[in-house]
Amino acid sequence: QIKKIIYYLGIDANPVSHLEKIISGIGGFLSIFSIIYISSLYVGVEAVYVIPSIEPQRTIFAAPHSALGQLWNVIGGHLISAAIGVTVLDNLPGGIAAAASVGLAIGVMYYARCLHPPGGATALSAVMDDTHHALGYEYILTPIAINTVTILLVAVLFNALFLWRRYPTFLIPKESDLDSAHKDYAPVDHANFVYALSQMDTFIDVNEDYLWKFISWQQGGK
Repeated sequence: QIKKIIYYLGIDANPVSHLEKIISGIGGFLSIFSIIYISSLYVGVEAVYVIPSIEPQRTIFAAPHSALGQLWNVIGGHLISAAIGVTVLDNLPGGIAAAASVGLAIGVMYYARCLHPPGGATALSAVMDDTHHALGYEYILTPIAINTVTILLVAVLFNALFLWRRYPTFLIPKESDLDSAHKDYAPVDHANFVYALSQMDTFIDVNEDYLWKFISWQQGGK
């Protein structure tokens, strides 16, 4: 019964070591600390108000291989959403502006191929936070662009310290760079698949059931 409850609630079953969890936490701390410090050099103590929209970037450190957290997703997601938030604020009233900023940000990020969940918070922050109203389109540069570049630099440098963590993902060795013995895999059974996941020691931003269905489909439904 407990397993069924865990399954239906969607509780992640991917095992991750204590070391990986601690590393992720340290990375999150360093990223936010760097943002607060560097942003304060440009916008003073007001930088602290930016944190609610940028703080979700911790996913870069908890799941550095996530497709939603790669360079274009982060850069495009934040800057485009910031521009949408400011534009909506100038043209729509109150609650409608807040709702429209998030809805439009999601839609445009999809079309721009930079879907990034924290982007919605960036758009909403432009509308809801009085501190940002006076900034106008400057909000895109200061603090959003500065904060975005800062957290990306920290992510690249921090994850480079650990061989099993590479950010962005193009730094992961290509198949041609790997030992040729790893080519021509035999069909994967479910037990081996689960075991392989347990040995990766990193958070995988894909549901296990969905990933297994995809692999099974590639193998002809076996």
